Amino acid sequence: MLEVPVVRLDPELPLPAYARVGDAGIDLVARDGVLVGRGGGRALVATGLAIAVPSGHAGLVLPRSGLALHHGITVMNAPGLIDAGYRDELKVILLNTDPHDDFEVVRGHRIAQLLILPVPVIAWQEVAGFEGEHRGGGFGHTGR
Repeated sequence: MLEVPVVRLDPELPLPAYARVGDAGIDLVARDGVLVGRGGGRALVATGLAIAVPSGHAGLVLPRSGLALHHGITVMNAPGLIDAGYRDELKVILLNTDPHDDFEVVRGHRIAQLLILPVPVIAWQEVAGFEGEHRGGGFGHTGR
């Protein structure tokens, strides 16, 4: 189990929690209510938490699939990256893709999920070329 220091900036809100045993994502909740306008509206939503991601790890903020399916709400810069050195309040940029309906975020509403994962330190090894199959074809090209 990885221990992650957390400061609860709003003592009335719960600590992030897994919805079910075995889940990968930890639910983040909204500190304040906000309206995310239809058709591309954006809002920066505070969570009331500051965390200290351990060295050698990163936090990834991901959308909740239910909000995406039922309301067109996603995380604008998904995944949002929390580096190990960041210590301020976690905030989530929500985007409303629904062309017809605004979305009201209510205080305490589950707005995103947080994953904390190990990340390797990269050491580049410059080479003249690569061994093996060359996929080529340009960006996104895998053939038909």
